[in-house]
Amino acid sequence: MSLRMLWRKSVNALMLSLTGLCALVAVSVLFFILGYLLYHGGKDVNWDFFTKLPKPVGETGGGMANAIVGSGKLLLLAALFGVPVGLLGGVYLAEFGGRTVPFVVRYTADLLNGVPSIVIGIFAYAVVVMPVHHFSTVAGGFALGVMMIPIVLRSTEEFLHAVPPALREGAMALGASKWRTISSVVVPAASRGILTAALLALARVAGETAPLLFTAFGNRFWSPGWGQPIASLPVMIFTYAVGPYEDWHRQAWAAGLVLLGLVLITNIVVRTLLSRGTSPQRS
Repeated sequence: MSLRMLWRKSVNALMLSLTGLCALVAVSVLFFILGYLLYHGGKDVNWDFFTKLPKPVGETGGGMANAIVGSGKLLLLAALFGVPVGLLGGVYLAEFGGRTVPFVVRYTADLLNGVPSIVIGIFAYAVVVMPVHHFSTVAGGFALGVMMIPIVLRSTEEFLHAVPPALREGAMALGASKWRTISSVVVPAASRGILTAALLALARVAGETAPLLFTAFGNRFWSPGWGQPIASLPVMIFTYAVGPYEDWHRQAWAAGLVLLGLVLITNIVVRTLLSRGTSPQRS
């Protein structure tokens, strides 16, 4: 074997080992985090954790039922605000836009997607909280909804572009208007992809803490309405993690495990939907 061939094989083996090691590290990080949370918080994830309110300072036990329900309410409001805006914006870019306006909208959406979450929180605080002079569930949902918009918008555009042009042409050849074609043919054909985009956006904002500190703030009790501060898992994790009490720390680990589990389940659902195909040809 020539020296040149030996050198090429050595470099190939080295790079193969290096890339494989990096891939292993990337996968190991998730399993390390999951294992660490299971070790520290698994024993505290019990029935009381899901059904009871936090105990007063100095008492052990209790749960985060209010934070779990609060996170659900915040994500519901975020979806009600972010998904329609992102969906209709994506429809405009894919079906109606020319050249200049779509370029500006795409660039703006990409910039918004990169804005730090704490800046979104300050914006929501100025727009929603300051005029009414108090924190609220609506303000928190609005902040998370703003963060969802660029994800849903860009994903919707991509999935609509993936719909075969023959479907549009066939509907319009039968006399359907452009909007009827979009609403009755194009969007339903891409509905699975749009749903996955919405779920990914929800998973993205589910763990955000900074925007909620400026908007929903927190509450150690139930928040039955929409106009008062509300508890959420990310804020409770932050509050308990920096607290001085050992029981708080255990509760924070348990809440982190529950939150990670919800995000993992959402991503599994998304992968399942995507594996079944998003185009009509594979449905």
